[in-house]
Amino acid sequence: MGPVVFDVADGITAIDTFYGGLERYTAAYLLDAREPAIVETGPTTSAEHVKAGLDRLGIGRDDLAHIVVTHIHLDHAGGVGTLCGSYPKATVWVHERGAEHLADPARLVASATRVYGEERMATLFGTVEPVPAQRIQSVADGRMIELGGRALTATATPGHASHQVALVDSATGVVFTGDALGIHPPDVPMLRPATPPPEYDLELAIESIQKIRSLAGEVVLFSHFGPIRDVERICNLAVERFRAWTESVRVAMETTHDIDEIVSVLEAEARHDVETGSEAAIDLDRFEILAGVRMNAMGIMRYWDKRRERETAAAADQDS
Repeated sequence: MGPVVFDVADGITAIDTFYGGLERYTAAYLLDAREPAIVETGPTTSAEHVKAGLDRLGIGRDDLAHIVVTHIHLDHAGGVGTLCGSYPKATVWVHERGAEHLADPARLVASATRVYGEERMATLFGTVEPVPAQRIQSVADGRMIELGGRALTATATPGHASHQVALVDSATGVVFTGDALGIHPPDVPMLRPATPPPEYDLELAIESIQKIRSLAGEVVLFSHFGPIRDVERICNLAVERFRAWTESVRVAMETTHDIDEIVSVLEAEARHDVETGSEAAIDLDRFEILAGVRMNAMGIMRYWDKRRERETAAAADQDS
């Protein structure tokens, strides 16, 4: 399968990473500058597709100067270590909370394995290679990454994960959203929240969506997948979907903590999203590889359990 690349904004080109061997699921983005950079890598299983795309775009072994990831989940950053070996001059940029996990990915891999299982881990992600610590630069909120002729500014966008940032391109105003707005495959009038364990937090997620709304120019770039040009609409829809899915689980948890029953509730929510979003039939299985209903259910249940623990502790402190 040959590389698939396409322009998404002035000086920004998408590279299809063929995540899970499938087209139009996850993108890496090349920024044209004196110091070329890619945003996102996909997993190790996508590394050859990313390299083929960079070759097609004229980026050789010694040309790539920066590898930037929105967060360290393996579908976004699992291939960083492997690509570092192919592009020895590239500096790796990641949220300060994620830096240690790129240098030593053992805990990251163990956490993902608990969610996906060993067989799916191998199929989707492959082996996760460590990144040499001396090549990693941490980005905190407001940090600017100078590329020469343009820059990326990181904005902390927790909610999906505490180690997630959105990235604003100085040349175009484009915002790379990671998973902060959820999942939106191209040509599908449907957005699915991404609420994985262990760090999903509704209030933080909505704050992050509002940050992106205020920062974005005319385009936001989803890691899953591609450009969206109606920024106001997509931000409104993201807030609506995150709230609806999280509230559905809260109501269900009043009578059950059985994961299969909670999954059934969210499956109904997903079907409702299709019914209200489009008259056309949509293949919901396509979303399972990106933001599976069970994984979302696990994350939302954990959110409500942690929230109730905090509220109980606060009430106890007031009574004491």
